Order: sequence, then structure tokens, then C-alpha cells
Amino acid sequence: MSEVTLNYGNILRPRLDGSEGVDPDRLAPGGELATRFATALRELRQREEAGELGFLELPDNETLSRQVLEVADSFGQWFENLVVVGIGGSSLGGRAVAEALLGPHWNEDSDEARDHFPRLYFLENADPDSTAALLDRLDLRRTLFNVVSKSGGTAETLAQFMVIEEALEAELGEEGVRGHLLFTTDPEEGALRALAREREIPALPVPPNVGGRFSVLSPVGLLPAAATGVDVEALLNGAREMRDRCLNPDLSRNPAGLLAVLLHAADTDLGRSVHVFMPYADRLRALALWYQQLWGESLGKRLPEGGREAGVGPTPLPALGAVDQHSLLQLLMEGPQDKVVVFLRVARRERPLAIPRTHQDKAALAYLGGHTLEELLDTELRATVEALRLEGRPSLTLEVEALDAHALGALFMLWQVTTVLAGSLYGVNPLNQPGVELGKGLTSGLLGREGIARPALEPDDGHWTA
Repeated sequence: MSEVTLNYGNILRPRLDGSEGVDPDRLAPGGELATRFATALRELRQREEAGELGFLELPDNETLSRQVLEVADSFGQWFENLVVVGIGGSSLGGRAVAEALLGPHWNEDSDEARDHFPRLYFLENADPDSTAALLDRLDLRRTLFNVVSKSGGTAETLAQFMVIEEALEAELGEEGVRGHLLFTTDPEEGALRALAREREIPALPVPPNVGGRFSVLSPVGLLPAAATGVDVEALLNGAREMRDRCLNPDLSRNPAGLLAVLLHAADTDLGRSVHVFMPYADRLRALALWYQQLWGESLGKRLPEGGREAGVGPTPLPALGAVDQHSLLQLLMEGPQDKVVVFLRVARRERPLAIPRTHQDKAALAYLGGHTLEELLDTELRATVEALRLEGRPSLTLEVEALDAHALGALFMLWQVTTVLAGSLYGVNPLNQPGVELGKGLTSGLLGREGIARPALEPDDGHWTA
């Protein structure tokens, strides 16, 4: 089991240049940030008691996890391919699990290398090129489509479902379609649940008090994980242990509390409103995208009593080390003083991959020999952290001992609790997304949905054509 630690010295004033950074006295008992945290934790507990934070309960919901495992076992022996059809919170978490724990070439591995678990695809955007290309290459007779929408009414997902349904019917006949569909949706409401009842399509429930972007540890993320052999129990155990740590009223022992108050202070007190999340592992690229939705959609809100100008919230920026040292680091080092970076380090890799001692006559190559790629990547991370510190640029570093299911579950829970605490600090509801609804309504109206007036779009008079 891999531990998760948080190193935050490089966001504190003594480690920077004495003027930048957070005064550590503010974190001490009775300090300003400790007081803010106590209020935020109290509000979190009130939300929990009101039944609003269903994601906190998921690690203990044995009935739900058992149901997921039973469905995965029953379908796994029949299908060569599993396609998750969903967008945003209905896909990002599951994809983050798959990329982190299955590795980059899962679908290209042989049946034996995959232990005969199915290949796994994520059909997210309603892009006709991507959708058609995937349907053309799959053997539909050996493919299960897991259609995921918490509300059951996501336009992009329902449209893709209709395209898939038609393709299945053309290949298998009307009677054969049902056996190739699995829905993950609200237990009672929505179009997918109604279809599941009408057509007797198997459907997994997403608890009503679990929002889409907080649903990775529900059947939304657990089904694709279980179907491909991921250790679901370890994933949930890691989340459970982290949850308990993140409910500790002692700020110095609460990683979510520290993350929340320090990142909030970086934004509101230090003017660092761009929050970069930068894992140093290719397998964690999708985790950074999952963080982007969680942080941005939860915290970017208009204050309840304010007008259009009363918007708050940091701007999340996903990055990947060391790749983005060659694209973003110059900006992070010498650009506007509006950024704080959260690095994610994997301390130990399964295959460090030794660099051979060759080309000893060439100085540019010789010094690399005898090290490992693991050591090189880790050294680049440490060098980047130090370079930022020397420039007075704040950062924090999360560290996992190894990239396994236990650590990943802990990271998911850590960021989810951090987000709810940060919502309290910003004075917004981190569980809703009112700003998204206008665009959805306009889309439905333009496409002619019954009961929704077609909007008259203002013409864009400024244009240029080559």
C-alpha cells in the first residue's frame, strides 16, 4: 500500500525570498488560516450530515461495490471490448484510473498479457470523426457499451448512444441490441433510467447525492476498473484512509485542509489565481485533466449576492512533467506572478530502466550513463521545484510511494475533500454548476427540443475570410 504525503514548505515565506509566500504563523493554532480551516471543516461536516456529500460514503458502500463487481464479472467473460460512453465527470475519472493502473498500451497487449480482460475505450466528445472511427474498427458482436450519464439527459452522450444503438441493430438485429448495452445513471430519474426499465437494459446506479465530477469512486469509475481487473478494494481502501485523514480537525495533520487553505491563500492573498497541477508520470496525465474539471467547475462561481462582476475561483491548468518543462516552465519562472504549482511525484517505479554507460567519449551523453530514466525524471522534478523556489515562485509537492490502486484512491479522495473545503473558503457551493446550464439550454433550443424555445442568436459581425 502506497502512502501519500504533502510537502508544502515551498509555498511558505521562509523558503522563498521573505516577501513572497504564506506566513507560516497563519497556519498555527489560532492563526488566520487555521481559523478559516476550522470554519470550512465545520461547513463540510454540516453538508455531510445533511446528506449532500455522497462521495464520502462511497468507500464504505459495500453493497454498491459488490454490485459493480458482479456486473463486471458477468459481462467480462463475454466481451473483448468495453466502450465507456460519457463526457466530463462521466468519463474523466474512469479514464484516469485506466491510464494510471493499466498503462498506456493496454489495448495493444495480447489477450494473455491482459489476462483476457477486455480492451477499454472511452468515447467522450460527440465528434463524428472519433465516433465513426471507433465504431468502424470494433467487432460490435464482441463489444459492450457502458453508457454513462448521472442525469440521464446529457445531450452528447444520448446522441452517441443513438448512433451506437443504430449500428448495433444493423449488425445484430433489434433483439440483439440489449445484450450489448449497460447504463450507469440515476437510480430513479432521467431518460437512461426510463429506457433501462422499458427495454430491460441492465443499469448501475449513481447515488443521487454524488455529483458527476465527484463520481469516480461510484459505478461510474469502478465499473471500467473492475472489468479490466483493477483492484477495486485497494482503490476504495486508499480513499477511505485518506477520507479519515482529511476529516481531522488538526490542520497540521489534515492534507486536504492544508491544500485548501494554502491554495486559497495563494489566490486571494498572493494574487496567484492560476493553479497548475503537474504530475511527473505519463500515466497521470488523465488525472490532471480530472483535477481540471473538479477544481474549475466546483470553484469558478458567481458569489450568491453579487452580480456579473462578483465571480471568484482559481483557474486550473493541467500540465505534465517533464514534458511541460519544455513548454510552460519559462512562463512559470519569469512570467506574471499569478501562478502556484502543485507537483505530483511518484517515488518508486516498477521499472526504473537503466541508462547504459555508452558514448563515454561524448560529454553530452557520458554523464547520463549509469543513471536510470526514473532518476532522470525525478531529478528534473526536484530541479524544477528548486528553480521556482530560487525565483520566489511558490509550489507544493504531493508524493506517492508507488503508483498503485491504493495511492490513486487516496489522491481522488484528497482532491475531492480539498475541493469542498475550498468551496467554503471561497464562499461558493462547490457541488453545483449553474454556469453550465445556460449553454445546455441554448443547445437544446437550437436543436429543437420540445418545450424549449429556440433562441435567437446575435450575429457575430466581425469576421475575416482568407
